Amino acid sequence: MNPRKKILLVDDDEAVVSYLVVKLARYYELISTTRPLEAVALAAREQPDLILCDIDMPGMSGGDLAAALTERPETAFIPVLYLTSLVSPEEAQDLDGEVGGRPGVSKRAPLAELLQRIDELTRPA
Repeated sequence: MNPRKKILLVDDDEAVVSYLVVKLARYYELISTTRPLEAVALAAREQPDLILCDIDMPGMSGGDLAAALTERPETAFIPVLYLTSLVSPEEAQDLDGEVGGRPGVSKRAPLAELLQRIDELTRPA
């Protein structure tokens, strides 16, 4: 039996984190934080298979977080999937699933779409 993928969820909105933990916990091992400034150290310690990250956060944006992760050898290989309310599900599709130059999905996308994107990014090459 394959171990469950480990996902680090980073969003400054506690309601979003709580909702996603409920929705995703049956599929993945989840680690979450509402403090983006702590996310790099948390990623280095936990070594998740993927980081699901909001873009618009105080203190450290998703873009800043992704850049900080790529600067560290122990986290540079971890894929980042933006989860954002800045685009609608239709806009995300129009952008070929890319938001800010990285894979992204709208917070309003159906759960099945989010699960599919996570699967695509965590599938062995």
